[in-house]
Amino acid sequence: MSNGLGGAHPRRHRALLEVIALDPQDAVAAQTGGADRLELVTDMAADGLTPPRAVFAAIRAAVDIPLRVMLRHRDGFAAGDIDGLCVDAAALRAEGADEFVLGFLTPDGRPDLTALRALTEVIDGCRWTFHRALDHAADRDALRTELAALPGGPDTFLTAGAATGVADGLPTLLAEHARTTAGVPGYAPRVLVGGGLTLEHLPTLRAAGLDAFHIGGAARPSGWSAPADAAAVRRWRTALDATEE
Repeated sequence: MSNGLGGAHPRRHRALLEVIALDPQDAVAAQTGGADRLELVTDMAADGLTPPRAVFAAIRAAVDIPLRVMLRHRDGFAAGDIDGLCVDAAALRAEGADEFVLGFLTPDGRPDLTALRALTEVIDGCRWTFHRALDHAADRDALRTELAALPGGPDTFLTAGAATGVADGLPTLLAEHARTTAGVPGYAPRVLVGGGLTLEHLPTLRAAGLDAFHIGGAARPSGWSAPADAAAVRRWRTALDATEE
């Protein structure tokens, strides 16, 4: 494709597609459809909790793409039993888990640094995503600043830009990505877009340079009572690949 200067537009690098998986069947379907990484959870009625160690082991045996494992015991963004979370994290580490998803807020909407420090000590240098608790924080910028000072902080933020989803959060996503590319302190972690994300959002997000996307229900056209569908995942992979031109 010409850029008008006698050359070609540079290709964007391949965007990351992360898909929620509850079990090995989901995991295989997602990988078959073109997922680059899985987020492992259980109990989507509670918006995704820590999966059993045996389920992690079964999924790890079924696929060969990276797995990020949720650390959360209850719906919402309160940490609850921190000791119990640390026990689960240690057990998953012993099973071979080396990437995680977590994120806790205090009642006033600030990051729960007590819980985060305890868990990051247990996962000890593993890469992790701070999930959509960011979208419910009292101050997004302050949260990023506090986490930037946390030893072993996140390499990724999963966010829709707004608690209500990407449709409302799109301006925030674009503004925060611009701060990332400008090297603003606190904005080094990668933005993983998820939460009400649709295929129609992809061209705008990709044109701005965002390159990581997270889907759950979109991979399950028959709902959460049915497994992930490889063809549904493939539609997202194809749409993302089309934005690389």
